[in-house]
Amino acid sequence: MSRPGRLVAVVGASGVGKDSLIRALVRAAPHLAPVRRVITRAPGLGGEEYDAVTEAEFRARAAAGGFCLSWAAHGLCYGIPAEVAQDVARGNGRIANLSRRVLGEAAAVFPGLAVLNVTARTETLARRLTGRGREDPAAIARRLARTAPPLPPGLDAVTLANDGPLEDTVARALAILAADPA
Repeated sequence: MSRPGRLVAVVGASGVGKDSLIRALVRAAPHLAPVRRVITRAPGLGGEEYDAVTEAEFRARAAAGGFCLSWAAHGLCYGIPAEVAQDVARGNGRIANLSRRVLGEAAAVFPGLAVLNVTARTETLARRLTGRGREDPAAIARRLARTAPPLPPGLDAVTLANDGPLEDTVARALAILAADPA
């Protein structure tokens, strides 16, 4: 009988450094394979590697059972391919950028779910959002004004501040994940 796999969900506001943290964790912990999300976003906008699709393509994939998780946020649709749940069920470790709003569903799909709730100060977020150049100042201001919803109760979740050097955040995350062998 194989050991159960685990999905590590990385959540947090835009600009906290989720994609950078995921890339660094994958380099430091090769047993964690990154999840390539399907997004109704134009291709090549930087940040994470993703599969860009139209809304019609997304709806067709969802209707055909192509996603184990999907959600809409900020005018876009996001999907986690169904193969990810199968891969984790085979005992493999995966790491994904998820929305807080699907964490309850994710816990049902991925019984060993671990959540890294990444935070950063408002000044840090503003600098990062401006630097990536995807949104105008008004859109950035709206993002910064939003209050993060609470995490669902009962999750294996840890909050990590990511204002300093990325290697410090990675070291803390690795220690947390190593201490939680789920």
